[in-house]
Amino acid sequence: MSWKDDLPAVRGKLLFDEPLAPFTWFRVGGPADVIFLPEDEDDLSGFLKGLDPAVPVTPLGVGSNTLVRDGGVEGVVVRLGGRAFAKVEARGESTIFAGAAVPDAILAREAAKAGIAGLEFYRGVPGSVGGACIMNAGCYGSETKDVLVEAYAVTRSGERITLSNADMDFSYRKSARAAKGDLIFTGALFKGRPDEPAAITARMDEITARREQTQPIREKTGGSTFKNPPGHSSWKLVDAAGWRGKPFGGAMFSPLHANFLINTGEATAADLEGLGEAVRADVKEKLGVELEWEIKRIGRG
Repeated sequence: MSWKDDLPAVRGKLLFDEPLAPFTWFRVGGPADVIFLPEDEDDLSGFLKGLDPAVPVTPLGVGSNTLVRDGGVEGVVVRLGGRAFAKVEARGESTIFAGAAVPDAILAREAAKAGIAGLEFYRGVPGSVGGACIMNAGCYGSETKDVLVEAYAVTRSGERITLSNADMDFSYRKSARAAKGDLIFTGALFKGRPDEPAAITARMDEITARREQTQPIREKTGGSTFKNPPGHSSWKLVDAAGWRGKPFGGAMFSPLHANFLINTGEATAADLEGLGEAVRADVKEKLGVELEWEIKRIGRG
């Protein structure tokens, strides 16, 4: 009997051998052995407690910075959605709670409505709150570590925990605690500062305009492909190596922003990852700089 025949009872949904491409911005990738869509945090906790510890578990948010390989993902992919994980609630003293499934742009918008400044940068982050916790998401000079009070998660064994900002051990595009791979974030509490909603909204409008002018936000992309190496901008390195707008199978680095990998229509995950690796090797050879992936690549090759 397969482990898939002995899964814990759930109130949410279990999908078997479900393609993951529709769950990601790149629109590529093979199937998950199982996708679990929990009804709420109790459902998630109970499922993880009852799941065979040998079965791999992979959280997947809105898939904005995730490349799923063509062979699909082993074990259970957990995707949080629905009302239980999409709650946003302004609280006292310029704090605001957001569930893990809340898009970062929605968090920014709701903070502005509540007169909470400091979270405007999330308007330019293409992801959700859970992903922001995992990778210390940020842009335009601000990061998650600057505004996070605490994060809430369920461990692989089903235990619910609360992590302080210090517990997260943030660095550039990384939480060392999250990198251990044993957590599924369910929400987070953020703190900003008081300001007039109109002033906050005006600053967010500037961010939106800047993104639309400089980033291929309407393409099948995954946001920034590579982290910025110390002292360098990744887009400048990709550009200098001659890869801006150069086709590679169905993949390309955007002519508009050379650090945005895009699926031009019929790319496979192998095309996209292969292009990224070719660019890394070329930049290393020509410019002597090591590029590190910012996009998370998961699954069987």
